[in-house]
Amino acid sequence: MTLETTRTLIDDAYRNGTGIGAFNVVSLETAEGLVLASERARLGVILQISENCARYHGSLGPIARATLALAEAASTPISVHLDHAEDESLAREAIDLGFSSVMYDGAKLEYADNVAATRRVVEAAHDAGVYVEAELGKVGGKDGAHAPGVRTDPVEAVAFVADTGVDALAVAVGSSHAMIDRVASVDLDLIAALRSALTVPLVLHGSSGVADANIVAAIGSGMTKINVSTHLNGFYTRAARAVLDNDDAIVDPRKYLTPARESLSVEAQRLLTLFARGMATTGALHEPR
Repeated sequence: MTLETTRTLIDDAYRNGTGIGAFNVVSLETAEGLVLASERARLGVILQISENCARYHGSLGPIARATLALAEAASTPISVHLDHAEDESLAREAIDLGFSSVMYDGAKLEYADNVAATRRVVEAAHDAGVYVEAELGKVGGKDGAHAPGVRTDPVEAVAFVADTGVDALAVAVGSSHAMIDRVASVDLDLIAALRSALTVPLVLHGSSGVADANIVAAIGSGMTKINVSTHLNGFYTRAARAVLDNDDAIVDPRKYLTPARESLSVEAQRLLTLFARGMATTGALHEPR
């Protein structure tokens, strides 16, 4: 099957009032597990490679090309997305490599600097037909959009989208990155207000810390792209640890990476199905751009 575009996957979910899973690749094994989850669920998925992931591998190219190849060979629609790039040059590299979407993260910058940098990325991406996600927390906030207590203001969000031309917006509504416990409380009224005010899809970062019922409610209130990383990494790591704890003689990585990949895949399949059900109580308030 041909590689799908992130725009298509997000726009379909946006129209239907459902969610689309966007799951982070850490290694080839996690990418394989996520593709398998998509094929088992018969649902599309967005595979995300973050700036941190590229740094871990030493560069973006090798892990990107492997992930793109896996997505292209899959039997279900899969796109590849650059997640949380604070380096503009990395976003441009992802565009050149064939990613169909990039997220430029200028949320730690002052508002004017965030707008200017995001606009530069948008112009380069749109010239290549690439979809752009950006992030907005509190204007002037130095700790990013997902620091405790930060919330995105709908009026500021409308201005930011107009000033930058982004295609999707990650907003601060109560979740935080890298949470291990699923105890975050998301502001459903704020999500609904943002959805009503904006003409672009909303993205929930830090979804690992949000319980199933709250994610479904967030989708019902207007969230479309649901990012998950830490939660799935937990399944992967616990499965590998269980094998290693049970047998000190194992030296072949395939002996513990195979069950790790499978455990991650099973949970990713469950989440894809959960998000696709959605809770379309609001309906599709806008047609995506």
